[in-house]
Amino acid sequence: MPVVSVRKVARLLLLSAIVTAGVARAELVWSPETGWRIEGGALSGLSGSEANDALDRMNRARRYEEGEDWNWAARAYESVGRRYPNSVYAPEAIYRAAQCRLAANQYSRAFEDYQEVVTRYPNTFRFDEIIGEQYRIASALLDGARDRWMFGILPGFKAPEVAIEFYEILLINAPYSDYAPLALMNIARAHMRRGATLDAIDTLDRMVNNYRGSLLTPDAYLRLAEAHASLVQGANYDPTPARDAATYFYDFMVLYPADPGNVRATEGLHQMNSIIAEYKMTMADFYFLKRDNYAAARVLYNDAITAYPDSEIAEQSRARLAEVEAAAAGVAPPTAILELQNEEPRRRRFWLF
Repeated sequence: MPVVSVRKVARLLLLSAIVTAGVARAELVWSPETGWRIEGGALSGLSGSEANDALDRMNRARRYEEGEDWNWAARAYESVGRRYPNSVYAPEAIYRAAQCRLAANQYSRAFEDYQEVVTRYPNTFRFDEIIGEQYRIASALLDGARDRWMFGILPGFKAPEVAIEFYEILLINAPYSDYAPLALMNIARAHMRRGATLDAIDTLDRMVNNYRGSLLTPDAYLRLAEAHASLVQGANYDPTPARDAATYFYDFMVLYPADPGNVRATEGLHQMNSIIAEYKMTMADFYFLKRDNYAAARVLYNDAITAYPDSEIAEQSRARLAEVEAAAAGVAPPTAILELQNEEPRRRRFWLF
C-alpha cells in the first residue's frame, strides 16, 4: 500500500509550495571519468564531510545502477534523499531511486519515490516525466502487474485498489495534464470491474463535468449512460435507473450527433424507454384489474404510450385503455380478467428451509 494517502498528498503539495525556496537551481552531470559533478555555478547546499559523504553515496549508487543491482542502487540513492534533503543531490537521487525500483518491478515503492520528488521539489524540471511514469505505474497495476518484494523475487498480490489510489494522487498532482482525463476513465473502469457501479458513475460524472473539452468526454458520457442502465433490474422494480440512463443516452445523441457511439446510444435509449413503458403499464394493470381504479389506470396507460409511442407495449396500453372505458361504462369485463379466469391454476410449491 502507498505510504501517502490522497488527502495527505494535497496537504504536502500545499506545504511544499511554501517551503520550496530550498534547493538552488543547478544541473547534476555524471560521466564515468569524473562521476557526479555540479554544473551551472551553484553550490551543493552542503559543506565539509557532509558534501563528501553525499557525493560518495551518489557515486556508489550510480555504480550499483550501472551494474543493474537495482535494490542496492535504490537504497543508496534513497539514503542521499533521506540524509541530505536540502542538498542539490536530493531530487536527482530520489528520482533515480524511483527508476531503479521500477526496473525491479517494485511499482508501489517506485510510485512513492516519484511522489516524494513531486511533493518536496514541485519545481523539478522532471515534473511532466514523473507524472507520465506515475500514470504508467497505476495502469500497470490496474492491468494485473504485481509488485516484486524480497529483492525483486517474490510477487505480491494484484492490487487494483492501489491503482485507483495512485490515479487519484495523480489527479491531485496534475489536474490539468493530459493524463487527468485518462486517469478518471481508468478509475471508472476499475470500479466497474469490481462491481462498484455507483463509484464508477460518480467518477464518470466527474469526468464529463470537469473535462468537457477532452476527446474522451463523449465516451465517458456514453459509459455513464450504460452504467446507469446496468442498475436496471426490470419493469417490476424502481424505474429511476432506467430514467437516468434514458436521459444520458438522449443527451449523448443530442450533444454528439456524429459520434459512432450513437448506434449504442439509440439501442440503449430504446431499451430504457421500453422498460419505463412496461413499468407504467404494469402499474396501470394493477389499478385497473386489482383495484378497479379506472382514473389511475387511464393516466398510467397514457404514460406508457407517451414513454414509447411506437412500441408493442404502447399498442397493448391502447387496447387496455379501450377496455378501461368499456369496464367503466359497465359494457364488458376486461379481456385480461377473462384470460386470467381461463388460466389453469398454478401448482403451489412449498419450500423447506
